[in-house]
Amino acid sequence: MSISEFRRKKLLYVFNVFFDVNQSGTIERKDFEIAIEKVCSLRGWKPGDAKHTETHEIMIKIWDGLRKRADSNKDGQVSVDEWVSMWNDYAMNPSAALKWQQQYCHFMFQLEDASADGSIDCDEFTTVCSSYGIDPKECKMAFTKMAKGKASVSWEEFQELWKEYFSTEDPNAAGNFIFGRTSF
Repeated sequence: MSISEFRRKKLLYVFNVFFDVNQSGTIERKDFEIAIEKVCSLRGWKPGDAKHTETHEIMIKIWDGLRKRADSNKDGQVSVDEWVSMWNDYAMNPSAALKWQQQYCHFMFQLEDASADGSIDCDEFTTVCSSYGIDPKECKMAFTKMAKGKASVSWEEFQELWKEYFSTEDPNAAGNFIFGRTSF
């Protein structure tokens, strides 16, 4: 299955904003180490705290899974082409997500669900997405579209929106907004 320009833009957005944290042009373990510190700082978790340790363990598992699946030339980095190819394979059968993909989806949900009430509201969503440099107004608009006008998004709904983000060609699909952008 060839990838459309629309889906490629979505994939590159996530690659550049959420994964290639040091903007080197590839994803590597160092990006995950920087992301761990960013996430822990956002939540106020200090080294030695249980949540800091848990976040580190989860993120390194996600990196290991990503590297094993996408790093086809085994150079310790995931290039843009390797990233796009991997998510294109995912789009053919989103229900058969790899363990690291499921872990990342769950991690993002838990990160956004700061109150731990089992759902994400607009303020929680905006706090996380804006910490990655996305304009808070755009985050709020993205949340409204993602939540289809409701006040919150449950874990069950988030999983479906996640699948939709990585697989849909429909620019109006609610899943396109889970990472805080309103257009690609």
